[in-house]
Amino acid sequence: MDRKWRALIIVCLAIFMLLLDITVVNVALPDIQKELHTSFTDLQWVVDAYALLLATCMLNAGTLGDLLGRKRVFISGVVIFTAASAACGAATSPLFLNLARGVQGVGGAVMFAVSLAILSQEFHGKERGTAFGIWGATIGAAVAIGPLVGGALTTWAGWRWIFFVNLPIGAICVVGALAYLHESRDEQRGGFDLPGFVTLTAGLFALVLAMLRGNDWGWSSGRELGLLAAGVVFLVAFVLAERVATAPMFDLSLFRVPTFTGAQIVAFAISSAMFSQFLYLTLYLQNVLGYSPIQAGLRFLPLSLLAFVAAPIAGRLSARAPVRVLLGVGMGLVGVALLLMHGVTPSSHWTTLLPGFVVGGLGIGMVNAPLASTAVSVVEPRRAGMASGVNNTFRQVGIATGIAGLGALFQDKIKSELHGSPAAKAVASGVAQHGGHAARAAFISGLNEILLVGAIVAFAGAVLGFALVRRSDFVASGPRLEEGRSGAQEVGPHP
Repeated sequence: MDRKWRALIIVCLAIFMLLLDITVVNVALPDIQKELHTSFTDLQWVVDAYALLLATCMLNAGTLGDLLGRKRVFISGVVIFTAASAACGAATSPLFLNLARGVQGVGGAVMFAVSLAILSQEFHGKERGTAFGIWGATIGAAVAIGPLVGGALTTWAGWRWIFFVNLPIGAICVVGALAYLHESRDEQRGGFDLPGFVTLTAGLFALVLAMLRGNDWGWSSGRELGLLAAGVVFLVAFVLAERVATAPMFDLSLFRVPTFTGAQIVAFAISSAMFSQFLYLTLYLQNVLGYSPIQAGLRFLPLSLLAFVAAPIAGRLSARAPVRVLLGVGMGLVGVALLLMHGVTPSSHWTTLLPGFVVGGLGIGMVNAPLASTAVSVVEPRRAGMASGVNNTFRQVGIATGIAGLGALFQDKIKSELHGSPAAKAVASGVAQHGGHAARAAFISGLNEILLVGAIVAFAGAVLGFALVRRSDFVASGPRLEEGRSGAQEVGPHP
């Protein structure tokens, strides 16, 4: 087996671990809530602290990889992620767990940001489509077995083992990366963009925190308005800082390329519309329908397996079919899936969600691999770290803002349904099975509302992805000249 295929295996194993930790955590949330006595906001932060730090560190991690070397940065990310996993498993309070999850997010951002850049340096032409198809299938595999692994570990060993399981995987990744990864960097890259890092981190943190606490504080309260204003100010400052920086972490001129803009919109849309729903669907299966963690994981299996099967097929198709079609149809299927899930009633069983799970799995698989290839095919290979970091940032910002925004709508709907009764807080915390028929109906009403909102976002992503992605924006990709290979360049996947 060639070294580059071994490198692909190591990168995919690390990404598998990173993404497994998202899906594994979902089914363990109710048990974490009970043992650590968390509020609903604390529960959101178990997911959001991870997603927020993933989002805010992704761009810096990608540019650090371009600057310092992608192999070196990748290994550092694995070490940080593995150490933080051990801390998560040892957590004794919601605050400790969420802080450790944030550190996990930093390590995950480093791994995720440079993964596509490493693959883009190793694979070109048709091989790139195959490699990205495998990368997309890895995402599907993590989604596929995550709920089952999480359910099994939570049921038979305790929720802490969903984090401890990362320790041996992390060790294998470090050893494999040292042996098989090729070092690459952008020799023209300037220094670290500290103003960009500070302003982006502060802006995203302020906005997501404002959405998370809006219902508790009141949307017109001074604290809420102050956070929203601070978020806008910091993000505007980030844009201004990038425009004048000599070595910006984010080349804003890329947004003049329609395909680049379309890829970011699709990344944000699929994450905010579909992936952020998993938290609320898990609460519905476990806390409304009463399933155990492993039973809930089994019911996610149709969505998960179909995403796994569809991803490598879409990866191969991306080398032949227009990517805009794959992205548009895939996002359209995601929107249809959310509409099929919409309409749950208090008398519904889990099978009400099954048609949506089936269609959603196909849609997710159809989007993941083509989106990954598009993200790095609109820039020259030396800037692949920055490009993949931007795309993964939009993915994670989508999850963070989706969970926060949908959570605000969800809680507001429940409060209006129960007219401020004492049961409203318990239902919003996901414990509807203890509140009688009215509480169950209120929880389901909130779930239906956010499913409908997610569908609208997905359809918007489908339209814009199809309209913006185009063949002429793709940049030629060829083997590394410094390795003495042929200098002939091969064009990447068709848009």
